[in-house]
Amino acid sequence: MRIRRCAVVYFEPREQVEFDLSLLLTGGDGLNRERRWLALAPHLGKEVEVDGEERELLGVLSPGQWIDADSIEADKHVVARLLREGLIVSDAAEHADLRERDESLRRTYWHPLAATLHAFTRWSGVDTVQNQKDSGTETAVAMRQVLGAPPVEAARRVDHDARVHLPRIAPTAFDDLLARRATCRNFDASRSLPFDTFAQVLQRVFAAQAEVRVTDDTVFLKKNVPSGGGLHPMECYLIVQHVDGVAPGLYHYQSQEHALEPLPSPAKPLRDFVMDMVAQQHWFADAHVVVLLSPRFDRTFWKYRHHAKGYRVVALEGGHLSQTLYLAATDAGLGAFITGAINEVELEQAFGLDPIHQGALAICGFGWRGPVMETAELDPAERVWRRADA
Repeated sequence: MRIRRCAVVYFEPREQVEFDLSLLLTGGDGLNRERRWLALAPHLGKEVEVDGEERELLGVLSPGQWIDADSIEADKHVVARLLREGLIVSDAAEHADLRERDESLRRTYWHPLAATLHAFTRWSGVDTVQNQKDSGTETAVAMRQVLGAPPVEAARRVDHDARVHLPRIAPTAFDDLLARRATCRNFDASRSLPFDTFAQVLQRVFAAQAEVRVTDDTVFLKKNVPSGGGLHPMECYLIVQHVDGVAPGLYHYQSQEHALEPLPSPAKPLRDFVMDMVAQQHWFADAHVVVLLSPRFDRTFWKYRHHAKGYRVVALEGGHLSQTLYLAATDAGLGAFITGAINEVELEQAFGLDPIHQGALAICGFGWRGPVMETAELDPAERVWRRADA
């Protein structure tokens, strides 16, 4: 059997601190500190605790050169455990699944740090609303009390007299559109979204407007947002809840054909599914259309191989798309939102995504704004909501 180390692994020395009354009673500070070494390998997507011997062996093995397992001077039990965990891969049939995961990561040309960031910041089963309650940070006032004062709202680098003050230009229709752009946290589930309005928003935000065909298998799309290298890796998966002429369910949006591809429905009611996907942020659960922004990393990394900025340009594209969605929805008289507080693992399972090749980056959505602001929205200029006494 031949073995080698997995392609990417980082080690984190982590300290866990717990209160121990016996330490306090014997004259200590009452804190028991336990230190552990954790191996972070992105092809696994989970932490693996290792001891000193295992850590040293991983440091000796090459990630690129296969060697005979019997040729190394190491405890066979140590090698066997690292093989079971996937930190060492082998050419043996019984280790084929973990070897394929490792080789898949290699073929996708991830930058090692980006791959580790992506793998270990994914959520599963997180409830952000409960977390806010537990931490006492449900409101801005509560956050100030618990967290202290935030950094200043707008930085100033020179004195007032040294600043070059710019004129305020008379607003146009575009300025009015921008002023009405506010994150929607109150959707009216009793009101259905017209089919043509739904199609128009998708066309403006996510559809290919033109294409450049270099060869039969090399095509670049033109969309209404910028994209790193002109590659447009972002796929859109829809959760349609309240749209005329479209059955509620899951869909893939095909951007070249401006078409919906139906996918298997989740086992639970659709609203419950949305709640789980947005980590229990109930203010988004009634959105008429929920959109998963899902980048195909393999397309971007085809050009930007092991590139330090590859993951960053993918993340930037999520911002470009969401702002365009806000403007398109606002222009149509709708509300829109985006959130990064999502349960990526469940989304990957529901839409059949392999996070090495294609991940879950953020969730956005749009629909009719509700008649009553039950959940606060940031609209200090009152361009969306008017005070009752106004």
